[in-house]
Amino acid sequence: MKTKVTGLSIGSHLWIQWIMLGSILLDTFMVYPNIFHDIPHSFEVGMEFMEVASPHTYFPPLGLASIITGVFALILGWGYKPARVWVFLSILMMVLEGATSIIFEWPRNEIMFIEGAEVHSVEFLKQTANEFLIVHWFRAAFNVLGSLFIFVGFLKFYRSILLRSNQS
Repeated sequence: MKTKVTGLSIGSHLWIQWIMLGSILLDTFMVYPNIFHDIPHSFEVGMEFMEVASPHTYFPPLGLASIITGVFALILGWGYKPARVWVFLSILMMVLEGATSIIFEWPRNEIMFIEGAEVHSVEFLKQTANEFLIVHWFRAAFNVLGSLFIFVGFLKFYRSILLRSNQS
């Protein structure tokens, strides 16, 4: 029974992590090119489009879910040494992604979308957008790595189960 719960926990973290990765890639290749193509006008259009829901309403809860499922996966999977380090590395990547978002991107979001051209010059907004996009590539990298790490961790867990069952 413990093995099934552990597998479900690690699998849940893998599932959430892949949703997170897909979302980041969607932002990277579909949403951000539209938001950052004609600053500051595209900021205004983007804000109108995201009036009901935005990345801010989506990513914080999903990121928290990724960290929580990762912690449960690590705790429950601690007895599976081959998977342990991979699950830990996945959590570490998500914590780094979250910290990067909070420290670097959230302040720039406020500058670009809340204060905007009423407070800042177009040149400053363009510089801020460029900084945002550079930092975003780090977030994307953390997500890719986190997804790879939990996938390897899941495979290592599964393989260790097979080895244990063959030894029985």
